[in-house]
Amino acid sequence: MTSSSAPTGKPVPKERSRPARTDYAGAVYGSLLAASVVATAGTAGNFPRLELMMLLIVTGLVFWAAHVYAQVAGERIVGQPIDRREVRRVAGHEWSIVEAALLPAASVAISPLLRLDLAGTAWLALSVAVAQQVTWATVGAIRAGASRRMAAGEGLANLLLGLVIVAAKAALGH
Repeated sequence: MTSSSAPTGKPVPKERSRPARTDYAGAVYGSLLAASVVATAGTAGNFPRLELMMLLIVTGLVFWAAHVYAQVAGERIVGQPIDRREVRRVAGHEWSIVEAALLPAASVAISPLLRLDLAGTAWLALSVAVAQQVTWATVGAIRAGASRRMAAGEGLANLLLGLVIVAAKAALGH
């Protein structure tokens, strides 16, 4: 891409502006997944905090890999080999599913510093997951150009989804 000629006669490249990211589906989905993991994870075992952290991260990685595979396999032409560049592109795009597990896992890691017992630790991680889910949905809507009302609606819809998981956790008594 060129815009004009420099005094030497050579073209001057245009600066590429990257559009603001508006697709936060992976982050929202990953946050909902993390909330589900926390809500259904038991607190048994010798190292329950470490186990919950690992469960969050491993689940995020497995679902990320499943999303990458499903998208790449679903979009390729039958009989054609899978394009490695496309795999890398999709893997990068879907990485936010894994990233969404990191903040809830970090909250589990710091919970002893906050003097939380295992139940308090789980509630903290669940709260973090739901809060980031609502945040990503709202930010995605705003960056996509939604009105304030629409962005608030996105946030509310995701809060309701998160509250369903909170209710499930409360009902399970974990």
